[in-house]
Amino acid sequence: MSLSAAPLLETRVNGIAPHRRGKVRDIYEIGDALLMIATDRISAFDYVLGSGIPDKGKVLTQLSAFWFERTRGIVPNHVITTDVDDYPAPLRRDAETLRGRSMLVTRTEPIPVECVARGYLSGSGWKEYVATGSVCGIPLPAGLRESDRLPAPIFTPASKAQSGHDINISEDEAGRIVGHELIARLKALTLDLYATGVAHADTCGIILADTKFEFGRLADGGILLIDEVMTPDSSRYWPRDQYAPGGPQPSFDKQFVRDYLESIRWNKQPPVPSLPDEVVSRTREKYVDAYRRLTGRSLE
Repeated sequence: MSLSAAPLLETRVNGIAPHRRGKVRDIYEIGDALLMIATDRISAFDYVLGSGIPDKGKVLTQLSAFWFERTRGIVPNHVITTDVDDYPAPLRRDAETLRGRSMLVTRTEPIPVECVARGYLSGSGWKEYVATGSVCGIPLPAGLRESDRLPAPIFTPASKAQSGHDINISEDEAGRIVGHELIARLKALTLDLYATGVAHADTCGIILADTKFEFGRLADGGILLIDEVMTPDSSRYWPRDQYAPGGPQPSFDKQFVRDYLESIRWNKQPPVPSLPDEVVSRTREKYVDAYRRLTGRSLE
């Protein structure tokens, strides 16, 4: 398919560069709030690649907004508004850039633990199981295959690494980082959120194999769900009609990107490669298809 527009790789708002630039998101400080803009940058093997995926940032923002709205009964979240017309007047000058890929959010103190829920054995969890028979200190039955459904979903936190992969840790280790009472609360929220995502995805013919959440703390001690929620960047989504445990599954994410980078034998060190148009196009299709199937909507 032809690509609708060039990918947005960098942003400036009012001519000003972001205060913080992540792998995908540009963050601006707007008074007591933050403006989060999801660009079309894509990372693989811990590097941002030379090519972007058109509309990827819109998928991440609009799918997160969908899930934030559906889960606010479980835990409040940091979204103030995603409607550019409600942004402060100076931001509306950049409405064309911001619309559909940004949100104005409450500023919080991010809790330095990634909260991961797994219902299936895949990724780093599978590698750890092969080596130890457990995941994050949780013993699992012998004889499980890659991508097998677990007897029950498990909470497998990770420490937030400044660079490189986050590191899987046990619930007890997470408790030593942020407090055992808080981690017990975050575990309960994580598993409730995951169950909500699983149930909805199932009605769309999609398996939500695992996902990660981030939480922030307010000055009064309140907890908010922050960052992104159950997107293809933070989750493993598999088409249910193709599910076949015993190996990796086709997925709604950057699978084509990783496969291409492996095929060219990139050494996973700079300089980072760019992607051929076909890989870009097929990856965009996966992201947009996930959005349409999960929300029942067309991308804005």
